Amino acid sequence: MEHINYLAFAIPAFFIFLYLEYALAVHLKKEHLFKYESSVSNVSIGIAERLLNLFIAASFYDLFNYIYKNYAVFNIPNTWWVWVLLILATDLVWYWYHRLGHQINFLWAAHIVHHQSEEFNVSVSARITTFQALIRSVFWCALPFVGFHPVMVITILTVHGAYSFFTHTQLIGKMGWLEHILITPSLHGIHHASDEKYLDKNYGDVFVFWDKLFGTFQKEEEAPKYGLTHPIKSYNFLWQHFHYYFEIIEAAKRENSWRNKWKVVFGHPSMLNQDIRPLLEKRFLQHKSKDQYRFKFKKYLNGQLIVCVAFLTFTTAFFTYLGLSDKLFILLFVLLTLINCGALLEQRKWIYYLECFRLILAFGYVFLKFDLLGLIFIPTLILILLERAFLLSNVYRNCVLKYEKVTN
Repeated sequence: MEHINYLAFAIPAFFIFLYLEYALAVHLKKEHLFKYESSVSNVSIGIAERLLNLFIAASFYDLFNYIYKNYAVFNIPNTWWVWVLLILATDLVWYWYHRLGHQINFLWAAHIVHHQSEEFNVSVSARITTFQALIRSVFWCALPFVGFHPVMVITILTVHGAYSFFTHTQLIGKMGWLEHILITPSLHGIHHASDEKYLDKNYGDVFVFWDKLFGTFQKEEEAPKYGLTHPIKSYNFLWQHFHYYFEIIEAAKRENSWRNKWKVVFGHPSMLNQDIRPLLEKRFLQHKSKDQYRFKFKKYLNGQLIVCVAFLTFTTAFFTYLGLSDKLFILLFVLLTLINCGALLEQRKWIYYLECFRLILAFGYVFLKFDLLGLIFIPTLILILLERAFLLSNVYRNCVLKYEKVTN
C-alpha cells in the first residue's frame, strides 16, 4: 500500500471544518448563514470536481514537467528564498487568471459556478468545477516556463489552494493590520458580493498587493449581498454547470456576423443579453413538480451524499490500485447520484427513472465483475415486472420519498 494518496484524508477534514463552522454559527445564533439547499449544492459540485480531477491530475504534472524540461527560461534553484518568490509568483498568476475569468465570457462560464451561491461559508470553497481547474492549470504553466521546478509548483499550489479554503466564512471579522497584507475572509467576501460598488474587486487569493497595484482593491464598508447580479433559479446539478455556456451559444446564434459571434465568446459578461437566461430557464427547467404534494428528502439525500463522500475518499486513496472499469463505474455512479441530489432539491418528477438507471448501472458493474454482463437484461426485466405488478414507482414515492401534502 505504498502508493496510497494521503490527500484523501483532506476530504473528511473538510467536512469536520464545515461542521465546526456550522456548530459555531449555531452557538453565535448565526445559523442563518447556512441554507441547506445551497450547502448541498456547494458540496455536490465540490465532490464532482475532486473526483474528475483524479483522472486528470497526473496530466497536470506531466504538462508542467514537459514545459520545464523543454522551455524553461531560467534554471531556478531550490532554496528558501525561491519558495517566497514562488508563492508571490503563484498569487500573481492567480490574480490575472481570476481577473480574466471575470472579464471574458468563455472563462466566466467556467468560473461563474463558484459565485452562484447566495451564502458565504466554508462550503462555498468547494464550489469549483473541473472546467475551472483545467483553465487554471493552463495559467499555472507560466510557473515551470519561468523555471520553477514542477515538484515545487505542485507543492505550492497545494498550499495556495488550502489557504483560500479559510477565506470563505463570515464568522471571522476584519483582522486588523493583516487586512493590508493578506486576502482575509472580509476582503474575499467583497469579491463574492453582487453589490455594484463591490463588483470586480479583490481578485487576489493570498495577498492584497496585486489588487492595490492594479486598482481592483476594495475594503468592506456596507455588509455585502452575496451571489450573482442575476441569480440562477435552480439547484439542478447540470444546469449550474452548463447554463452560461448555453447563454453564450444562444447569444452567438442571435448574431449575424462571425465578428459579432466572436465578441460574444470573448466579450465581457456585462455585455451579454440578460433576457436570455429567463428564456433558457423556461425552455430547460419545465419539469419541476408544481403539485400540492412534496416529499421529505433530507435523510435520503444526506445518505446519498455520505455514499458519494465515501466513494470519493476511497477512490482518492486507492486510485492507482483501481482498474479502469472500477474507476468509470464510481465516476458514473457518483455523478448520477449528484444529479439525483439536485433533482431531489427541486422535487423533480423524473427522479424514479434516474433511480432505476442508477440501480441498473450498479447491477451492470457487479455482472461485469463476474463476467455475466450478457445477463444485464434480467434486473431490467425484474424492474419492469415489479412496476407492472406492484406499481413500484408509487412504493418508491410513498416509502422512500415519503410524499406529504403541502400545507400553507
